[in-house]
Amino acid sequence: MEELSTTVADLSMSLDNVWVLIATCLVMFMQAGFALVEVGFTRAKNAANILMKNMMDFSIGSLVFWMIGYSIMFGEDIGGFIGQIDLFYGPDEVDGLPQITKLMFQTVFAATAATIVSGAMAERTRFGAYLIYSIIITVVIYPISGHWIWGGGWLSEMGFVDFAGSTVVHSVGGWAALMGAALLGPRRGKYVNGQARAIPGHNLVLGALGVFILWLGWFGFNPGSQLAASGKDNAVAIAHIFATTNLAAAGGAVAAMIISWMRYKRPSLSVTLNGALAGLVAITAGCAAVSLASAAIIGLIAGIVLVFSLEVIERTLKIDDPVGAISVHGVCGALGTLLVGVFATDGGLLNGGGAALLGVQAIGVFTVMGWVVGTSFILFYVIKATVGLRESQRVEEEGLDIYEHGETVYNMV
Repeated sequence: MEELSTTVADLSMSLDNVWVLIATCLVMFMQAGFALVEVGFTRAKNAANILMKNMMDFSIGSLVFWMIGYSIMFGEDIGGFIGQIDLFYGPDEVDGLPQITKLMFQTVFAATAATIVSGAMAERTRFGAYLIYSIIITVVIYPISGHWIWGGGWLSEMGFVDFAGSTVVHSVGGWAALMGAALLGPRRGKYVNGQARAIPGHNLVLGALGVFILWLGWFGFNPGSQLAASGKDNAVAIAHIFATTNLAAAGGAVAAMIISWMRYKRPSLSVTLNGALAGLVAITAGCAAVSLASAAIIGLIAGIVLVFSLEVIERTLKIDDPVGAISVHGVCGALGTLLVGVFATDGGLLNGGGAALLGVQAIGVFTVMGWVVGTSFILFYVIKATVGLRESQRVEEEGLDIYEHGETVYNMV
């Protein structure tokens, strides 16, 4: 009997392990989605530069997160603020899952946070400067705030809920993107006499394909965060998270389409695509904690908020974000995290839980925002004052591909 119990336990662990690694592959594939969205929403002369940045986000990010970032985020808690640093972490213990599986799963999440910044600062950032801030975000800014929530830090002790990373991953990337784009300044020609001017992307087919790839990848991002597949409870939870994720994405797309149609007299493809992403980002925090109906409502709210956020950032704040990353990831990530306190079936404001959970969610959202805004401002300011953050006028006008990389994506004779 003991031997049979051991066999069942081994099989359960194997199933859980394989599921998390499959989810890891789906999240890694999101890098392709981000690359296509960024390339499609920007101009052809910068396509190689954007692809290179996405490649380096994952490649360099994998190395430095293994070297130091993972231990800062998940090492033994020190004062609720940071994990104990273990250089070149080589996990070998098994705690439900092999720790090395958790390392792989968390690595692809860390790469996602860094990639978000790329789109907001596209078409005018020096490649060397990009590598510097990508490394710092991956090994310092992201892991420390991540430890507060997922590593046993002070926010997790308060009961803060962020199941798969609306705040941990997406808002961190979005707020860093806000500071980077603000200090970098708009692309030349973006504002004429103080008025925003559209700079269309060169290929919305690539942008749409990227969004569909991201939507698919999110089925690893959110359900994979269950970290187990064996047993009835885990199977039901995974299916539930799949459904909430999908409904929120659909709600975001439909809401953004309707609002853009009403405001601009046309149903905008680019806004609708970002609406789907807004719904996905918003549901990520509460995908395991809300009902299917609530998930659809969260997506609808995110799609509506997205349209107005894009306008405020571009026209009022005059911050040039070519792909809408600040609104999609920063604003809608914070929004979705707050809405957990409203819609959660256990403790949500609309389900008899009072305002306690909503208060905790607000503390977490604004604390992480303050941390990322402050640290990323310092980071970008130092880079700007030393090695330089922005390309020269000639490089920006003629394209980063030739000057930075000596090659182009579209070689036409």
